[in-house]
Amino acid sequence: MEKQAKYIQRIEIDRLWGRLNIVWELNPEVNILSGINGVGKSTILNRSVHYLEQTGEVKSDIKNGVRVFFDDPQATFIPYDVIRSYDRPLISGDIATRIPGEYVKSELDWQLYLLQRKYLDYQVNIGNQMIELLNSNDEEQRSKAADLSLAKRKFQDMVDSLFGYTNKTIDRKRNDIAFFQNNELLFPDKLSSGEKQMLVILLTVLVRNNEHCVLFMDEPEASLHIEWQQKLIAMIRELNPNVQMILTTHSPAVIMEGWLDAVTEVSDISTVVEDRV
Repeated sequence: MEKQAKYIQRIEIDRLWGRLNIVWELNPEVNILSGINGVGKSTILNRSVHYLEQTGEVKSDIKNGVRVFFDDPQATFIPYDVIRSYDRPLISGDIATRIPGEYVKSELDWQLYLLQRKYLDYQVNIGNQMIELLNSNDEEQRSKAADLSLAKRKFQDMVDSLFGYTNKTIDRKRNDIAFFQNNELLFPDKLSSGEKQMLVILLTVLVRNNEHCVLFMDEPEASLHIEWQQKLIAMIRELNPNVQMILTTHSPAVIMEGWLDAVTEVSDISTVVEDRV
């Protein structure tokens, strides 16, 4: 029987590039991997994600030199999302055959298209939960119904505040994500790369509906304004305090708002493997 973990406790990688053993102890909230270019930040993150992609029920065994340990030794899985920063034209033939129209031209557009569908499902689930609470005979349960929509409104307020510098606001009467800019309807494909990137991150967090999960982010600050980089971690935590963040970064701005203690240098979790002759 599958059992869900709340967070990843430790990541171990044997012989990274044939010469380094990695042991990274993680906290349940925010974990930031830092270091110069080429030191292995993205490789550590990608190897960890690949482990979760391919491993079956037993999570504490080793797969291709990687072990991932959960907070609960009996847990067999954890939900996770991966966000990568760089927007590129769609070149995958498989994806190209499934493009729904002219609005999907890049990888970020494709991610937003998929997230729009999850956003609709999220709203349906919230609506069903509200109906269930309102039909309860317990007054205390009925009073909780309105609270279920708080996260969505918080998300909308965040996006309006972030995009306000170009007079963009979310059209709150629609079930999908679209914007008004100077009274003109605007869809996400018309956003800047930085706006798409931020929208992808916040939507990914929102549609998890406050469940425990892991969010892997590889240099999420790419394309983001400095002010947005500073707010990024706090906004994610506000939308879902149960998300565990594992990210790489080059930007001092990402850790300026009190996250310096969450930073780990690759050199601090690496040991050189001594080959015996």
